[in-house]
Amino acid sequence: MSDMSEAKAGAPITRNGITIDDTFAEAFGMSASGLIITADTAKWARQSALTMTGFGTSVIGCGAECGIDYEVPPEDTPDGRPGVRVLIFGFAPQLVEDQMKNRVGQCVLTSPGSACFNGVESSEKISLSGGPRFFGDGWQISRKLGKKRYWRVPVMDGEFVIEDKAGVVTDAVGGGNMLVVGENRAGVLETCELAVEAISKVRDVITPFPGGIVRSGSKVGSKYGAPASTNDAFCPVLRGAVDSQLGEQDKCVLEIVIDGLTSHSVGDATKAGLAAVLEAGPSRGVRRISAGNYGGNLGQHHYHLKDYLP
Repeated sequence: MSDMSEAKAGAPITRNGITIDDTFAEAFGMSASGLIITADTAKWARQSALTMTGFGTSVIGCGAECGIDYEVPPEDTPDGRPGVRVLIFGFAPQLVEDQMKNRVGQCVLTSPGSACFNGVESSEKISLSGGPRFFGDGWQISRKLGKKRYWRVPVMDGEFVIEDKAGVVTDAVGGGNMLVVGENRAGVLETCELAVEAISKVRDVITPFPGGIVRSGSKVGSKYGAPASTNDAFCPVLRGAVDSQLGEQDKCVLEIVIDGLTSHSVGDATKAGLAAVLEAGPSRGVRRISAGNYGGNLGQHHYHLKDYLP
């Protein structure tokens, strides 16, 4: 979600035939938690994770920003089965807890063979089992192993095991981003796919939009009173009608939004994404990389593109 209303700070940089604007992505402080979802097979662990993180693109309309961080091998999961780590971002720990309660109850508890464990170590905790365990209707039982408590909830294929608490961090970052500008939609999309693949190799980050890519970057506010509306300065069809940030050859802009458990992880992901776009070069029609911000007035974290170039 971006509003490129600020003047560019300096001359753009050119690398491998692609122009990089001298600008920055403006991101926000958020709270975040993570879960490890396991199942009998990697297929079903991933299916549960995909369902749970669905409708998790933006806190503006979804309540949380969610996504898969990485697949966890059996030797690294609490129950020795294939797993997937998911991350959930919101503006406050209680909001993250509320979203987790609903998503785990509807999407993990219901998934065949699933179990659910804390995936973020932190001294601050929120309830993980607070909703799902009551599905047991009094038949649920708890057991403490070391310092951790687990619940066993009877379900029709056996038992659903869920850890009692999950860690939550309050210094997470949401809204890191880059804008990829080019001559055709197919080429820009293919290049963004390469960037998202590179970012997926960075731990502790997610790209929450569909396939990690968003076409509807936004500006703050709307003539209709909505909290956000289309980023007209980067809409090719509005060039000539607004103060456009696009050149005549720019026919498509796609955005990659990055959320991370730490500011450092968002920086690493930004660097990986930029490197992938620049390595792909202009052969697919990509001409330029920019970033979305609000003039530096809203978000606490600024990621200047030039600082993350390979």
